[in-house]
Amino acid sequence: MNSDLPQYKNQLDFFASGKTLDINYRIQALKKIKQALNAHQSNFEQAIYQDFGKSPFSTEISEISLLHHELDYYISHLPKLSKAKKVKKNAANLLASHYIVAEPFGVTLILGAWNYPFLLTLNPMIAAIAAGNTAIIKPSEQAPHAMEAIKKMMSDALPEEYVYTAVGGVETASALLELRFDFIFFTGSTNIGQIIYEKAAKNLTPVVLELGGKSPTIVTPSADLSLAVKRIVFGKMLNAGQTCIAPDYIYVHSSIADAFNEALIQEIKRSSYTENSEQFCNIVNEKHYKRLETLINEEKVIYGNEKNPDKNFLSPTVLYPTTWDDAVMQQEIFGPIMPILVYEDLNECFQAILSRPKPLAAYFFGKNEDEIKSFSRKLSFGGGCINDTLMHISNIHLPFGGVGQSGIGKYHGKYGFDTFSHHKSILEQSNWFDPSFKYPPFGEGAKKILRLVLNF
Repeated sequence: MNSDLPQYKNQLDFFASGKTLDINYRIQALKKIKQALNAHQSNFEQAIYQDFGKSPFSTEISEISLLHHELDYYISHLPKLSKAKKVKKNAANLLASHYIVAEPFGVTLILGAWNYPFLLTLNPMIAAIAAGNTAIIKPSEQAPHAMEAIKKMMSDALPEEYVYTAVGGVETASALLELRFDFIFFTGSTNIGQIIYEKAAKNLTPVVLELGGKSPTIVTPSADLSLAVKRIVFGKMLNAGQTCIAPDYIYVHSSIADAFNEALIQEIKRSSYTENSEQFCNIVNEKHYKRLETLINEEKVIYGNEKNPDKNFLSPTVLYPTTWDDAVMQQEIFGPIMPILVYEDLNECFQAILSRPKPLAAYFFGKNEDEIKSFSRKLSFGGGCINDTLMHISNIHLPFGGVGQSGIGKYHGKYGFDTFSHHKSILEQSNWFDPSFKYPPFGEGAKKILRLVLNF
């Protein structure tokens, strides 16, 4: 880590030079990142295959395409996003100009996650650059090939005093957190997020924590069952369940439980989520594979549980009936295990969810408008879908982030720019009119005028 310290000092100097305050300079930097992303796409796809056994097409649609959308958005919208925003005047300052200026925080630290290593490291970095910051990025060492691919790409795209990729393990991240950054962005587990938050608090450093949690899916009797299982299986099995907003568990009404389970199993079979399939991938490493093994109660397996420890392969596995006492319900799954719980009354279902930490995502399947309204208003979660899964993350105009234990802050599109900016209030006063009643000593006439102007 000692070799990274000069890079931190170089970034302090580079930001102090003021170059990144220029909007055109930022746009050119974003274009260089886009060019590098195109040039390195095959390297990225190969790295992900080495880390996960994941197909190039899956990497393209789940990571690279989303990065291009983010880059294109900022390249097109940055002049407007950066423009000073005029606000309504108050009576005491009618002749002044009132506006808000977005300014960069400075040197930022971005700690990425392993499950989508390119997207979850580079997406916040792109927002940081768009807002005028510099960035030290630390990809997760748990996807080692992806980490090296990111370093190579960013070295080709921008100078290290602008964006520096720190490679290494926990010791590297720990050393970085001892430095005084102007902003920290972390994606990962709640436990590590708490450590990041504590470290940041020592310097009063603002943070965004993109965490996780057990994201529920509710299937009601009014749901289109065949469509629901397609969308649930897709959302759960993308990246073999190693997705922070994957449906973690499924609440199904008792009246449709048997039909749902049968349709679910048929959809899993149809989707060809098998070993060495282009549609599926492996668990990232042995540690996570073994953790998932401990969550499977074999007496409740109604489908799946096929394994290949040599490849860290675990097939889609359906558990039924599941209760909150089962091991699989004590932590975020982050794998292709689907626990099915049964409910009788929707309000009881809501209460069970509300009694636990707020999830990063939630999903509801049904056509009853009153139930849909109750889902949207009664449950607190970062973001979600009605009659779909995952797809809210695909809209750059929707903020992405958690609430409570599932995270702090948000990003994507405009929200990413705002997150990495300090919004500075400015009042620019007129020089040609300066009434004497503003200043002491205050006579009775002046007091009346001031009370009228200030509305008290």
